[in-house]
Amino acid sequence: MQLDARLRAIASFVPRGSRVADVGTDHGHLALTLVQEGTADFVIASDKNEGPLAAASHAVQSAGLAEQIALRQSNGLIGIAPMEVDTVCLAGMGGALMIEILSAAPATVKRLSTLVLQPQGAAMELRWWLYQNDWYIADEALVEADGRMYEIMQAKRGKKPTPNRILLEIGPMLWKKKPPLLRRHIEVLLLGKQRALAGMQKSETAQKSRKYAETKAYIENLEAYRAW
Repeated sequence: MQLDARLRAIASFVPRGSRVADVGTDHGHLALTLVQEGTADFVIASDKNEGPLAAASHAVQSAGLAEQIALRQSNGLIGIAPMEVDTVCLAGMGGALMIEILSAAPATVKRLSTLVLQPQGAAMELRWWLYQNDWYIADEALVEADGRMYEIMQAKRGKKPTPNRILLEIGPMLWKKKPPLLRRHIEVLLLGKQRALAGMQKSETAQKSRKYAETKAYIENLEAYRAW
């Protein structure tokens, strides 16, 4: 199955021989590809909505993969038992929702070895949560698809020091690897902070605040990273 750059990058972070939960599977394209290409031995493709799951079910049946892809209507990881899978893919949802999903199923998450995550916002908060909960970022990628840039993370179980706040926002492995899209990624982060600073500059009270000073210093630090 032909995947776009976003789903292809997500698939590339799934370890070979994994048992995978594709949460929010939508039409099941990722699940199908993981099995068809031999990356995953077994996939639970789950979605809370009946419509997408019905479409995924049709695709799985048509491909003759019903024994290797189990379809479940469930919310997050609630319907997945501990040790049923070793890898979870969460994509196309906010980082805050990902934290909620992972926090709501501690027994299942404790038995996982790999998380593959593509957050739509709140990436810094997600990275911080991972490091506070005995996960670390093992790999990251930036990809463009449909005119948008996406951050994709592979997290592994283990305790490692938490990166500084700037690297949590940029992505510690993105900074280490310095892919071609990294400068544009930092510029997007800068733009958000600069807009916030411009808003505070309209108020004399805000300009005297601690938040104003912190935002200004943060922008200077981001600019230094951009100029590597």
